[in-house]
Amino acid sequence: MQARLQGFFKTFGPGLIFASTAIGVSHLVQSTRAGANYGMAMIYIVTLTNILKYPFFEYGSRYANATGRSLIDGYRQLGKGMLWLYFLITIGSLFFVCGAVGAVTAGFMDNLFGISARVPNGGVITTFALFAICILMLLIGKYRILDSMMKIIGVVMVLSTLVAYLLSLAKGPSPVVEGFVPPEHWEVGFMIALMGWMPTAVDMSTWNSLWTIARIEQSGYKPTLRQTLLDFNIGYIVTSVLAIFFVTLGAYMLYGTGKVMPEGSAGFAHAVVSLYTETMGHWTYIIIAASAFSIMFGTSLAVFDGYARSLERTTELLFLSESKAEQALKNRSFYIGCLLVIGIGSFLVITFFGSSMKKLVDFATTMSFLIAPVIAVANYILVAKRIPTEARPKTAMHVLSWMGILSLTAFSIYFLIYG
Repeated sequence: MQARLQGFFKTFGPGLIFASTAIGVSHLVQSTRAGANYGMAMIYIVTLTNILKYPFFEYGSRYANATGRSLIDGYRQLGKGMLWLYFLITIGSLFFVCGAVGAVTAGFMDNLFGISARVPNGGVITTFALFAICILMLLIGKYRILDSMMKIIGVVMVLSTLVAYLLSLAKGPSPVVEGFVPPEHWEVGFMIALMGWMPTAVDMSTWNSLWTIARIEQSGYKPTLRQTLLDFNIGYIVTSVLAIFFVTLGAYMLYGTGKVMPEGSAGFAHAVVSLYTETMGHWTYIIIAASAFSIMFGTSLAVFDGYARSLERTTELLFLSESKAEQALKNRSFYIGCLLVIGIGSFLVITFFGSSMKKLVDFATTMSFLIAPVIAVANYILVAKRIPTEARPKTAMHVLSWMGILSLTAFSIYFLIYG
């Protein structure tokens, strides 16, 4: 028993980082909006999406444990064309994704510290400071700081959301305004945006594999496949359950009340925190504001690190010889450059989109959903045919994988035609 616990704690980490990555925008923003716009009906959509996407994220952890390599290395085995496609997908989405996450996080940071109220151009200064802090922390601490921060933030995230959820259930739904008529149809664009990052973008499954490898390097312990999947499953279950909590909070506090969430990041952050304090008491404002910011800050750290690692490894495999790519993998020579490029590009995206956080988030999440089927197919091929037989998934996972691929493809086609 003691040996099992020691093995678990040596493995534990990547799953929680994944959960922190997912819970930021998809839960705090999109799930709350889903409940606010359509009520409890959105729980079925959120739950189904999490189930259908599950295999493709699990395959990231499975592949890394079975091969000692990332999914990105696996894409190279599928052919350079697949690696180029992933590279183009990454380049095409990373600035918008990091920009969306950064805009939301900066809003909660501004709301917590009141920067805009004290200095001119406070929003710009807040965003710049946030990006600089994230980049410096990752350059100094790398995976170690990410792992440590996520374990602290994870506890805050789960406890604060659970308390708010239970108090909201006890209080009951907010009164519906007179004359309220429930929406007859669901907006296709919003549905695709919601599913795009629920629990997060499928192309971020490569990050699971990169973090699994980083954890092995940090701990010096090679876990069994069962231990690696247990770590991932804990993170996935946490993020799936919390998604239901956030939909419920949005439905109970906003649905039918006539309240509209602001589009600006700072205004949106203040509105979200205020909703929680209405349920938990106004004396909790600073606690909720700090908790919300910590959740989003953890997401920002994880997103910056995940994109930097994936861009670094893709660049090495595409533009270096095999021997030089192996050497670069050891000394992390491209990591610094990737972080700086991501920070600068994302900052410019936020500046370009101005104060419309909602449009930025919807654009990033929609883009993520449309590219999901391609990554899903690649991940499935790798674990179905390119790893040792004993590590391959069982029949139920094959069935769920095909259901997920067909569903993601069908929704994407429908959106392109009718969206």
